[in-house]
Amino acid sequence: MTFNVRTDRRLIRPTHRSHRFILVEVTAPASRREHGRPPVNLAFVIDRSGSMSGDKLRLAKQAVQEAIARLHTDDRFAVVVYDDQIDLVVPTTRATPEARREALDQLARIDARGSTNLGGGWLHGCEQVALALSEEGVNRCLLLTDGLANVGIVDHGELARHASELRMRGVSTSTFGVGDDFDEVLLQGMASAGGGHFYYIASAATIRDHITSEVGETLDVVARGVTLEVVTADGVQVEALSTQPTRQRGDRTEITLGDLTSEEQVSVVLRLEFPYGQLGDRLGAVLSIGDRDGAFREDSVKLAWEYAVDRENDAQERDRAVDRAVAAIFVARARQEAVGRNRRGEFDGARHVVKATARRIRGYAGRDQELRRILAELENEVEVMAAPMMEMERKQAYYESANVLRSRAFDGSAVKARPGPDRQ
Repeated sequence: MTFNVRTDRRLIRPTHRSHRFILVEVTAPASRREHGRPPVNLAFVIDRSGSMSGDKLRLAKQAVQEAIARLHTDDRFAVVVYDDQIDLVVPTTRATPEARREALDQLARIDARGSTNLGGGWLHGCEQVALALSEEGVNRCLLLTDGLANVGIVDHGELARHASELRMRGVSTSTFGVGDDFDEVLLQGMASAGGGHFYYIASAATIRDHITSEVGETLDVVARGVTLEVVTADGVQVEALSTQPTRQRGDRTEITLGDLTSEEQVSVVLRLEFPYGQLGDRLGAVLSIGDRDGAFREDSVKLAWEYAVDRENDAQERDRAVDRAVAAIFVARARQEAVGRNRRGEFDGARHVVKATARRIRGYAGRDQELRRILAELENEVEVMAAPMMEMERKQAYYESANVLRSRAFDGSAVKARPGPDRQ
């Protein structure tokens, strides 16, 4: 396991509110299977509205069946389906052979119908998880939908608040959006607030792959409730640029990284704003990583910045690894905003967002080849975002950006540490 921290620059200006960036890189420890794995407590919540008829619902049911077959008798699962009505297909139960067989029989009887009470179905699934909350295990609700929340709770903010509250009680949420008609902003928001993962399923044929991947990760968790804590000097403001949930407590900022799988790599980019100060004075920050199970035993890392004259600030060297990570985050955020503007027909606004971000990166890219590549890719998207796009194109661009913001691979799966010379 590793915990690396670095900053883009070490000097700050006494008469300006300087902004400096921190890149935090975390790698979870490898699984120690001889000690077994923590039990899982899952709820599968499936949209059965009319638009899910045909292959979508058939393949969703098949994926859930295969996921249930992977569980052990110490694990638990529940199955909820919803349209405008909510049906508890399988109440939370241990994954015994008899329970798995009964679940297969019940799933086979499900047909598509009705509207989409997304909030009600999801909360019912979370309730089933909460009824048998495992203190030692992983508790998660998996929500799959191809539509909008148009019955019951429909407000994005309210659903995200519920997801955050459930996460703090120990129930995380992962979301799966199928096709072109679901609300990706809502599903990403619920997953981010809920400490889980968001997946875009462009084709019904890949439903199984995505659910299998998520359940496989849940079975491979080695560190639960991982958090990054940042303690700063008075007056220093901390902002997480990625989408992990953040909580402020006085001079302490806590960023929730959620449950991490064996050798999973996660990066977090922080922006610090410094107060005015006196030449030569130093301000610091202490960063530490922790989790519920004590899997991380790393020492805290200390960073310090010094007030210096403008000439020294202008001449200081930059850490290009941090610059690249910051650029990737700003590009992802710009793409997501431009997608929203494009959908609303605000083409000039979409162009402005992309061009403004490109100008910002160009200001410090210099001759760094990776930064210039990032810049070139973004500049090539200016006119794409400034013209009508197919809905699938919008969702793919949004999803790729969501994965950047959460340190996930292009397909939404966890990024794993590469084997080094001393690793097999």
